[in-house]
Amino acid sequence: MKIKAMLVDDEINIVRNLEKIIPWEAMNIELIGTAANGAKALDLAREGKPDLILSDIRMPVMDGIELLRQLRESGYEGEMIMLTGFQEFDYARSAVKYGARDYILKPIDYEELQLVIERTAAGIREIKVNELKETARWRELSELAYEKILLDLLMDYTSFPLHRLREEGDRSWLDQRYWMLLVDLDDYSQIARQDERERKLVHFAVRNVLQDALSPELAEYAVLLTREGEWCVLIPLPVTGPSGAAMAAGAASSERLRTWSEQVQQAVERYVKLSVSVGVYPSPLAAEELADAYRKVQRGLQLSLENRHILIHEQTAGTDATGSSFWGLADGLATGLTQGDSAKIEQTLEELGRSIKEAGGHNSMRAEQMLHFLCLHLLREMRSVGLLGSSQEQTVWAKLEDSLNVKELVECVHLLIRECQQVSTGRRKSPELLMASARDYIQKHVARDLGVEELAQHLGISNSYFSLLFKQHHQETFLEYLTRERMELAKSLLLHSDKSVTQIGKLAGYAERRYFTKVFHKYEGMTPTEFRERAKPGVAELETEEEAADGV
Repeated sequence: MKIKAMLVDDEINIVRNLEKIIPWEAMNIELIGTAANGAKALDLAREGKPDLILSDIRMPVMDGIELLRQLRESGYEGEMIMLTGFQEFDYARSAVKYGARDYILKPIDYEELQLVIERTAAGIREIKVNELKETARWRELSELAYEKILLDLLMDYTSFPLHRLREEGDRSWLDQRYWMLLVDLDDYSQIARQDERERKLVHFAVRNVLQDALSPELAEYAVLLTREGEWCVLIPLPVTGPSGAAMAAGAASSERLRTWSEQVQQAVERYVKLSVSVGVYPSPLAAEELADAYRKVQRGLQLSLENRHILIHEQTAGTDATGSSFWGLADGLATGLTQGDSAKIEQTLEELGRSIKEAGGHNSMRAEQMLHFLCLHLLREMRSVGLLGSSQEQTVWAKLEDSLNVKELVECVHLLIRECQQVSTGRRKSPELLMASARDYIQKHVARDLGVEELAQHLGISNSYFSLLFKQHHQETFLEYLTRERMELAKSLLLHSDKSVTQIGKLAGYAERRYFTKVFHKYEGMTPTEFRERAKPGVAELETEEEAADGV
């Protein structure tokens, strides 16, 4: 790792000797300049930001001690080696209080100086390596938190209190806008029938390709797995203030969006040997608009029934009534199955029968296509929520493969529903289903004062059974789990919002800032402000003073 150095001395011969005698290049040190006094050195240092400065002490205009003092006051964190005559020895020692690394007496012993430089350079490199590691760790943490928040917004999960952030005046989420590309595997039906390990490998490979496909052109974007065989690519636009210039410029970027979509298709086909279709939302989206836009693009993409297709959302505005009807039926059946609502399922099946009769009188092939889509959509949705076991799923797939006409496809839909209902009935009071319900309840009410009694009552079981069941399934107590969920939410808000520690504590379920700070410190080994400061330098000193008053 190369570091930068600067020489400061009013004696030109000493500067020349330092340049020639010290093997800078062999030590992987770049000399970025020289200066004859402290004033010129100060300007050069502010511009060049050297890691190491060798400076004489006694110089005209500004001496070395004053140079070092002003550098430290301006935030300079590099190292400084002082060069001084014997009679200035005591004076040189005073430089230590300003953080001088070492001092060398004149006349200079160049062998000794080289050893000091090598030792100092090694320390600088070690600090830089540690800083890079720390930066990488915080970047990874920040990206994970950022992607979790985006996925919550995209899927319209209620665990992230976006409405509360808006109510309290935090406009940062509304200022950030995103382009949206929805990538869907054309051969999902084939991939879905592979075993779990092979499916995971395919999804891992596709996601890696998507993360690199646009990187030559885009500095950052998020790739989110929304369900099996489907990824949402969110590309942030630069925030340009209330003028909305970025959004206006983006409105005319349909060609760029199509180019990105083609790059995605080509990358997946080249590296994973699979074809994908891409749905595009043509306008930049605020965070609060992501969920609705995602559903719209997904609907249009699924109803297109074409492979390797690029579909701009506006082009789907005139989708035929049959397609829209089938999409509504698919949503209705999925909701009824996940909620265990038999009445809703029966009502939706009756509507399905009527729609098939109407479609059959006009275009039986279209009805067959839509029924096939309905089966595929339900298979993907039910797998994602765990309402189909592997044996039940294989039964449905086998039936679907043999279904060639409308009647057989309708039978396949009914078979899928029966299999899901059997799984749901068998798990209704199972520990797995109880714990899934408990986790969902905790996510929705994480900011409240939750207790074992409330959860047990919600599930319809005793307090003791709930506590035992929770510990068996999560290998931690309910309180430990709740604290971890709250801390993860708090870390996300500290990294991605400008709210105060007090406000974030309340959003994470802690009414008192002092208690929130103590819990956070115990969990992370640092205060909330220190956590934020590492990722976002420059946090106001007030919060640090408040935490000190809390005794943390």
